[in-house]
Amino acid sequence: MRKYTYDYLIVGSGLFGSTFAQIMNGNGKKCLVIDKRGHTGGNIYTKEENDIKIHWYGAHIFHTDNEEVWHYINKFTKFNNYINSPLAYSEGKLYNLPFNMNTFNKLWNVNTPEEAKHKIQEQCSKYKDISQPANLEEQALKLCGDDIYYTFIKEYTEKQWGRDCKDLPSFIIKRLPVRFTYDNNYFNALYQGVPIGGYTEMVNKMLDGIEVNLNVDYLEDRDLWNNIAQTVVYTGPIDAFYKYCFGALQYRSVRFETELLDIPNYQGNAAVNYTDSETPWTRIIEHKWFEFGKNEKGEDIPRTVISRELSSEWKLGDEPYYPVNDDFNNSLYFKYKELSDKERNIIFGGRLAEYKYYDMDAVIAAALDMCEKEL
Repeated sequence: MRKYTYDYLIVGSGLFGSTFAQIMNGNGKKCLVIDKRGHTGGNIYTKEENDIKIHWYGAHIFHTDNEEVWHYINKFTKFNNYINSPLAYSEGKLYNLPFNMNTFNKLWNVNTPEEAKHKIQEQCSKYKDISQPANLEEQALKLCGDDIYYTFIKEYTEKQWGRDCKDLPSFIIKRLPVRFTYDNNYFNALYQGVPIGGYTEMVNKMLDGIEVNLNVDYLEDRDLWNNIAQTVVYTGPIDAFYKYCFGALQYRSVRFETELLDIPNYQGNAAVNYTDSETPWTRIIEHKWFEFGKNEKGEDIPRTVISRELSSEWKLGDEPYYPVNDDFNNSLYFKYKELSDKERNIIFGGRLAEYKYYDMDAVIAAALDMCEKEL
Protein backbone atom coordinates (compact mmCIF):
# COMPACT_ATOMS: atom_id res chain seq x y z
CA MET A 1 0.00 0.00 0.00
CA ARG A 2 1.33 3.40 -0.97
CA LYS A 3 2.60 5.60 1.86
CA TYR A 4 1.74 9.30 1.64
CA THR A 5 3.41 12.18 3.47
CA TYR A 6 0.05 13.62 4.52
CA ASP A 7 -3.40 12.24 5.12
CA TYR A 8 -5.01 15.42 3.77
CA LEU A 9 -3.87 18.23 1.53
CA ILE A 10 -6.26 21.16 2.04
CA VAL A 11 -6.26 23.62 -0.85
CA GLY A 12 -7.37 26.97 0.56
CA SER A 13 -7.24 28.37 4.08
CA GLY A 14 -10.69 29.93 4.14
CA LEU A 15 -13.31 28.84 6.65
CA PHE A 16 -14.10 25.52 4.99
CA GLY A 17 -10.45 24.50 4.62
CA SER A 18 -9.42 25.76 8.05
CA THR A 19 -12.33 24.05 9.81
CA PHE A 20 -11.67 20.78 8.01
CA ALA A 21 -7.94 20.93 8.77
CA GLN A 22 -8.50 21.75 12.44
CA ILE A 23 -10.94 18.90 13.01
CA MET A 24 -8.84 16.35 11.17
CA ASN A 25 -5.64 17.44 12.87
CA GLY A 26 -7.40 17.09 16.20
CA ASN A 27 -8.29 13.52 15.25
CA GLY A 28 -4.68 12.56 14.58
CA LYS A 29 -4.64 13.12 10.83
CA LYS A 30 -1.59 14.76 9.29
CA CYS A 31 -2.67 17.79 7.27
CA LEU A 32 -1.00 20.29 4.99
CA VAL A 33 -2.83 23.52 4.12
CA ILE A 34 -1.76 25.48 1.04
CA ASP A 35 -3.08 28.80 -0.24
CA LYS A 36 -2.25 30.80 -3.35
CA ARG A 37 -2.61 34.04 -1.40
CA GLY A 38 0.02 35.39 0.94
CA HIS A 39 -2.27 35.15 3.96
CA THR A 40 -4.66 32.74 5.65
CA GLY A 41 -8.40 33.19 6.04
CA GLY A 42 -9.62 33.50 2.46
CA ASN A 43 -12.12 36.32 2.08
CA ILE A 44 -12.58 36.83 5.82
CA TYR A 45 -8.98 38.04 6.12
CA THR A 46 -8.59 41.14 8.28
CA LYS A 47 -5.50 43.32 8.03
CA GLU A 48 -4.62 45.68 10.87
CA GLU A 49 -3.44 49.16 9.92
CA ASN A 50 -3.45 52.28 12.13
CA ASP A 51 -5.05 50.26 14.97
CA ILE A 52 -7.99 49.43 12.68
CA LYS A 53 -8.80 45.90 11.54
CA ILE A 54 -9.69 46.25 7.88
CA HIS A 55 -12.07 43.69 6.38
CA TRP A 56 -9.88 43.33 3.30
CA TYR A 57 -12.44 41.57 1.09
CA GLY A 58 -15.56 43.28 2.34
CA ALA A 59 -17.55 43.35 5.56
CA HIS A 60 -18.04 40.07 7.39
CA ILE A 61 -20.34 39.87 10.41
CA PHE A 62 -20.68 36.44 11.93
CA HIS A 63 -24.26 35.43 12.73
CA THR A 64 -25.88 32.09 13.44
CA ASP A 65 -28.66 30.22 15.19
CA ASN A 66 -26.65 27.00 14.96
CA GLU A 67 -25.58 26.00 18.49
CA GLU A 68 -23.03 23.45 17.27
CA VAL A 69 -21.31 25.97 15.01
CA TRP A 70 -21.35 28.68 17.70
CA HIS A 71 -19.84 26.33 20.27
CA TYR A 72 -17.18 25.23 17.80
CA ILE A 73 -16.02 28.66 16.62
CA ASN A 74 -15.87 30.04 20.17
CA LYS A 75 -12.99 27.67 20.86
CA PHE A 76 -10.83 30.01 18.78
CA THR A 77 -12.20 33.48 19.49
CA LYS A 78 -14.64 35.55 21.47
CA PHE A 79 -17.12 37.77 19.69
CA ASN A 80 -17.77 41.40 20.51
CA ASN A 81 -21.57 41.36 20.13
CA TYR A 82 -21.51 43.80 17.22
CA ILE A 83 -25.04 44.11 15.81
CA ASN A 84 -25.35 44.70 12.07
CA SER A 85 -27.58 47.74 11.54
CA PRO A 86 -26.81 49.14 8.06
CA LEU A 87 -28.24 52.31 6.59
CA ALA A 88 -29.49 53.07 3.09
CA TYR A 89 -28.75 56.40 1.41
CA SER A 90 -31.35 57.61 -1.10
CA GLU A 91 -31.80 61.15 -2.47
CA GLY A 92 -30.01 62.80 0.44
CA LYS A 93 -31.79 60.83 3.16
CA LEU A 94 -30.67 57.92 5.34
CA TYR A 95 -33.02 55.04 6.11
CA ASN A 96 -32.68 52.09 8.44
CA LEU A 97 -32.26 48.57 7.14
CA PRO A 98 -33.71 45.99 7.11
CA PHE A 99 -37.09 47.46 6.19
CA ASN A 100 -38.79 48.11 9.51
CA MET A 101 -40.96 50.68 11.26
CA ASN A 102 -38.07 53.16 11.41
CA THR A 103 -37.79 52.89 7.60
CA PHE A 104 -41.53 53.23 7.04
CA ASN A 105 -41.84 56.17 9.43
CA LYS A 106 -39.24 58.13 7.48
CA LEU A 107 -40.50 57.00 4.08
CA TRP A 108 -44.25 57.51 4.62
CA ASN A 109 -44.55 59.32 7.98
CA VAL A 110 -46.52 56.39 9.42
CA ASN A 111 -46.26 55.49 13.10
CA THR A 112 -48.08 52.21 13.60
CA PRO A 113 -47.66 48.73 12.12
CA GLU A 114 -51.24 48.85 10.81
CA GLU A 115 -50.55 52.05 8.89
CA ALA A 116 -47.39 50.55 7.38
CA LYS A 117 -49.10 47.28 6.46
CA HIS A 118 -51.94 49.18 4.82
CA LYS A 119 -49.49 51.25 2.78
CA ILE A 120 -47.63 48.18 1.54
CA GLN A 121 -50.81 46.22 0.80
CA GLU A 122 -52.23 49.20 -1.09
CA GLN A 123 -49.15 49.40 -3.31
CA CYS A 124 -48.87 45.63 -3.79
CA SER A 125 -52.50 45.34 -4.84
CA LYS A 126 -51.59 46.92 -8.20
CA TYR A 127 -49.60 43.76 -8.96
CA LYS A 128 -52.01 41.09 -7.65
CA ASP A 129 -52.51 39.73 -11.17
CA ILE A 130 -48.85 38.65 -11.33
CA SER A 131 -49.26 35.03 -10.23
CA GLN A 132 -45.85 33.81 -11.39
CA PRO A 133 -43.29 36.67 -11.38
CA ALA A 134 -41.12 36.37 -14.48
CA ASN A 135 -38.22 38.41 -13.13
CA LEU A 136 -36.83 40.20 -10.10
CA GLU A 137 -38.76 43.40 -10.78
CA GLU A 138 -42.13 41.66 -10.87
CA GLN A 139 -41.24 39.66 -7.76
CA ALA A 140 -40.20 42.75 -5.78
CA LEU A 141 -43.22 44.84 -6.82
CA LYS A 142 -45.54 41.98 -5.86
CA LEU A 143 -43.83 41.69 -2.45
CA CYS A 144 -43.38 45.31 -1.42
CA GLY A 145 -44.92 47.72 -3.93
CA ASP A 146 -43.57 50.77 -5.73
CA ASP A 147 -42.03 52.98 -3.04
CA ILE A 148 -39.77 50.38 -1.44
CA TYR A 149 -38.81 48.92 -4.81
CA TYR A 150 -37.92 52.19 -6.52
CA THR A 151 -36.32 53.80 -3.45
CA PHE A 152 -34.19 50.92 -2.18
CA ILE A 153 -34.11 47.93 -4.53
CA LYS A 154 -34.12 48.70 -8.25
CA GLU A 155 -31.05 50.88 -8.79
CA TYR A 156 -29.02 49.24 -6.00
CA THR A 157 -29.67 45.76 -7.40
CA GLU A 158 -28.84 46.84 -10.94
CA LYS A 159 -25.50 48.24 -9.71
CA GLN A 160 -24.82 45.07 -7.75
CA TRP A 161 -25.54 42.67 -10.61
CA GLY A 162 -24.80 44.85 -13.65
CA ARG A 163 -28.14 43.89 -15.19
CA ASP A 164 -31.62 45.36 -15.48
CA CYS A 165 -33.96 43.99 -12.83
CA LYS A 166 -36.21 42.73 -15.62
CA ASP A 167 -33.31 40.52 -16.74
CA LEU A 168 -32.60 39.05 -13.30
CA PRO A 169 -34.32 35.89 -12.06
CA SER A 170 -37.09 36.30 -9.50
CA PHE A 171 -35.54 33.88 -6.98
CA ILE A 172 -32.86 36.42 -6.03
CA ILE A 173 -35.51 38.29 -4.06
CA LYS A 174 -37.98 35.55 -3.14
CA ARG A 175 -38.08 36.91 0.40
CA LEU A 176 -37.66 40.42 1.73
CA PRO A 177 -36.95 41.11 5.40
CA VAL A 178 -39.91 43.36 6.24
CA ARG A 179 -40.54 43.93 9.93
CA PHE A 180 -43.34 45.82 11.58
CA THR A 181 -41.29 46.62 14.67
CA TYR A 182 -38.76 49.36 15.40
CA ASP A 183 -35.84 46.92 15.15
CA ASN A 184 -32.70 47.68 13.11
CA ASN A 185 -30.97 44.35 13.84
CA TYR A 186 -30.39 43.12 10.28
CA PHE A 187 -29.71 39.45 10.96
CA ASN A 188 -31.82 38.96 14.07
CA ALA A 189 -29.78 35.84 14.82
CA LEU A 190 -29.36 34.28 18.24
CA TYR A 191 -25.58 34.79 18.08
CA GLN A 192 -23.88 37.66 16.30
CA GLY A 193 -20.67 39.65 16.32
CA VAL A 194 -17.14 40.18 15.00
CA PRO A 195 -14.17 38.26 16.46
CA ILE A 196 -12.24 40.19 19.09
CA GLY A 197 -8.77 40.40 17.60
CA GLY A 198 -10.07 39.95 14.05
CA TYR A 199 -10.80 37.05 11.73
CA THR A 200 -7.15 36.49 10.81
CA GLU A 201 -6.24 35.85 14.45
CA MET A 202 -9.21 33.47 14.74
CA VAL A 203 -8.19 31.46 11.66
CA ASN A 204 -4.55 31.30 12.73
CA LYS A 205 -5.66 29.80 16.05
CA MET A 206 -7.68 27.22 14.12
CA LEU A 207 -4.54 26.35 12.13
CA ASP A 208 -2.24 26.27 15.14
CA GLY A 209 0.02 23.19 14.94
CA ILE A 210 -0.86 22.55 11.28
CA GLU A 211 1.65 23.00 8.48
CA VAL A 212 0.64 25.90 6.23
CA ASN A 213 2.30 26.96 2.96
CA LEU A 214 1.29 30.31 1.46
CA ASN A 215 1.82 31.77 -2.03
CA VAL A 216 1.34 28.30 -3.52
CA ASP A 217 -0.97 27.68 -6.48
CA TYR A 218 -2.18 24.10 -6.40
CA LEU A 219 -3.40 24.18 -9.99
CA GLU A 220 0.04 25.06 -11.35
CA ASP A 221 1.52 21.74 -10.18
CA ARG A 222 -1.37 19.56 -9.11
CA ASP A 223 0.42 16.28 -9.90
CA LEU A 224 3.10 17.12 -7.34
CA TRP A 225 0.56 18.03 -4.66
CA ASN A 226 -1.76 15.10 -5.37
CA ASN A 227 1.13 12.69 -4.84
CA ILE A 228 1.93 13.83 -1.30
CA ALA A 229 -1.48 13.30 0.28
CA GLN A 230 -3.97 10.46 0.41
CA THR A 231 -6.91 12.86 0.04
CA VAL A 232 -7.15 16.37 -1.42
CA VAL A 233 -9.70 18.85 -0.08
CA TYR A 234 -10.19 21.41 -2.82
CA THR A 235 -11.90 24.72 -2.01
CA GLY A 236 -11.03 26.68 -5.17
CA PRO A 237 -13.20 27.31 -8.23
CA ILE A 238 -14.54 24.02 -9.57
CA ASP A 239 -14.40 25.19 -13.21
CA ALA A 240 -10.71 26.11 -12.81
CA PHE A 241 -10.04 22.63 -11.43
CA TYR A 242 -11.34 21.19 -14.70
CA LYS A 243 -9.51 23.79 -16.82
CA TYR A 244 -12.80 25.42 -17.82
CA CYS A 245 -13.56 22.48 -20.12
CA PHE A 246 -17.26 23.44 -20.26
CA GLY A 247 -16.61 27.17 -20.03
CA ALA A 248 -16.20 29.59 -17.12
CA LEU A 249 -18.87 29.97 -14.48
CA GLN A 250 -19.97 33.57 -14.03
CA TYR A 251 -19.50 35.69 -10.92
CA ARG A 252 -19.86 39.27 -9.84
CA SER A 253 -16.65 40.78 -8.58
CA VAL A 254 -16.01 43.73 -6.27
CA ARG A 255 -13.38 46.43 -6.39
CA PHE A 256 -12.48 48.27 -3.18
CA GLU A 257 -11.28 51.86 -2.89
CA THR A 258 -9.82 51.98 0.60
CA GLU A 259 -8.76 55.26 2.15
CA LEU A 260 -7.24 56.36 5.47
CA LEU A 261 -8.85 59.61 6.66
CA ASP A 262 -7.41 61.96 9.26
CA ILE A 263 -10.76 62.37 11.01
CA PRO A 264 -12.27 60.29 13.82
CA ASN A 265 -15.64 59.59 12.19
CA TYR A 266 -16.70 59.57 8.54
CA GLN A 267 -20.28 58.24 8.46
CA GLY A 268 -21.13 57.19 12.01
CA ASN A 269 -21.96 53.62 11.01
CA ALA A 270 -20.09 50.57 9.78
CA ALA A 271 -22.11 50.17 6.59
CA VAL A 272 -24.07 52.59 4.42
CA ASN A 273 -25.67 51.31 1.19
CA TYR A 274 -26.06 53.74 -1.71
CA THR A 275 -29.26 52.81 -3.49
CA ASP A 276 -29.17 55.41 -6.28
CA SER A 277 -27.73 54.86 -9.75
CA GLU A 278 -25.77 58.13 -9.77
CA THR A 279 -23.38 56.95 -7.04
CA PRO A 280 -20.95 54.44 -8.58
CA TRP A 281 -20.33 52.43 -5.40
CA THR A 282 -22.86 50.14 -3.77
CA ARG A 283 -21.81 50.88 -0.22
CA ILE A 284 -19.17 52.42 2.02
CA ILE A 285 -17.72 50.45 4.92
CA GLU A 286 -16.16 52.31 7.87
CA HIS A 287 -14.13 49.53 9.44
CA LYS A 288 -13.48 50.91 12.92
CA TRP A 289 -17.17 50.66 13.86
CA PHE A 290 -17.02 46.86 13.69
CA GLU A 291 -14.89 47.28 16.83
CA PHE A 292 -16.98 50.17 18.22
CA GLY A 293 -14.24 52.67 17.31
CA LYS A 294 -11.81 51.31 19.93
CA ASN A 295 -8.36 49.74 19.67
CA GLU A 296 -7.36 46.66 21.66
CA LYS A 297 -6.46 48.85 24.65
CA GLY A 298 -9.99 50.25 24.67
CA GLU A 299 -8.85 53.67 23.47
CA ASP A 300 -10.69 55.76 20.89
CA ILE A 301 -9.02 55.55 17.47
CA PRO A 302 -8.29 59.09 16.22
CA ARG A 303 -8.42 58.28 12.50
CA THR A 304 -10.66 56.16 10.33
CA VAL A 305 -10.50 53.87 7.28
CA ILE A 306 -13.29 53.63 4.73
CA SER A 307 -13.75 51.28 1.78
CA ARG A 308 -15.99 52.09 -1.16
CA GLU A 309 -17.30 48.94 -2.82
CA LEU A 310 -17.79 48.97 -6.58
CA SER A 311 -19.45 45.96 -8.17
CA SER A 312 -18.08 44.76 -11.49
CA GLU A 313 -18.52 42.02 -14.06
CA TRP A 314 -16.10 39.19 -13.34
CA LYS A 315 -13.51 38.04 -15.85
CA LEU A 316 -10.74 35.46 -15.60
CA GLY A 317 -8.07 36.78 -13.27
CA ASP A 318 -10.51 38.80 -11.14
CA GLU A 319 -11.50 37.79 -7.64
CA PRO A 320 -14.81 35.87 -7.79
CA TYR A 321 -17.28 37.02 -5.12
CA TYR A 322 -20.92 36.30 -5.89
CA PRO A 323 -21.97 33.34 -8.06
CA VAL A 324 -24.59 34.19 -10.69
CA ASN A 325 -26.93 31.33 -9.91
CA ASP A 326 -29.21 31.66 -12.91
CA ASP A 327 -30.39 28.73 -15.05
CA PHE A 328 -27.44 28.96 -17.43
CA ASN A 329 -24.77 28.91 -14.72
CA ASN A 330 -26.52 26.32 -12.56
CA SER A 331 -26.70 24.03 -15.58
CA LEU A 332 -23.02 24.63 -16.27
CA TYR A 333 -22.10 23.95 -12.64
CA PHE A 334 -24.04 20.68 -12.72
CA LYS A 335 -21.80 19.48 -15.56
CA TYR A 336 -18.73 20.16 -13.43
CA LYS A 337 -20.36 18.54 -10.41
CA GLU A 338 -20.99 15.38 -12.40
CA LEU A 339 -17.24 15.20 -13.04
CA SER A 340 -16.38 15.93 -9.40
CA ASP A 341 -18.74 13.19 -8.17
CA LYS A 342 -16.63 10.65 -10.07
CA GLU A 343 -13.37 11.70 -8.41
CA ARG A 344 -11.68 9.43 -5.91
CA ASN A 345 -9.80 10.89 -2.97
CA ILE A 346 -10.76 14.48 -3.83
CA ILE A 347 -13.27 16.40 -1.73
CA PHE A 348 -14.84 19.59 -3.09
CA GLY A 349 -16.09 22.07 -0.50
CA GLY A 350 -16.81 25.75 0.06
CA ARG A 351 -18.41 28.54 -1.94
CA LEU A 352 -16.13 28.34 -5.01
CA ALA A 353 -15.96 24.56 -5.25
CA GLU A 354 -19.74 24.27 -4.79
CA TYR A 355 -20.62 27.46 -6.71
CA LYS A 356 -23.00 28.76 -4.07
CA TYR A 357 -23.29 31.72 -1.76
CA TYR A 358 -22.48 30.64 1.79
CA ASP A 359 -22.92 32.50 5.06
CA MET A 360 -19.96 31.86 7.35
CA ASP A 361 -21.84 29.65 9.77
CA ALA A 362 -23.11 27.50 6.89
CA VAL A 363 -19.53 27.06 5.61
CA ILE A 364 -18.42 25.83 9.02
CA ALA A 365 -21.46 23.54 9.30
CA ALA A 366 -20.71 22.04 5.89
CA ALA A 367 -17.07 21.43 6.84
CA LEU A 368 -18.09 19.82 10.14
CA ASP A 369 -20.49 17.52 8.26
CA MET A 370 -17.74 16.58 5.80
CA CYS A 371 -15.36 15.76 8.66
CA GLU A 372 -17.98 13.55 10.26
CA LYS A 373 -18.31 11.60 7.01
CA GLU A 374 -14.55 11.22 6.76
CA LEU A 375 -14.16 10.07 10.34
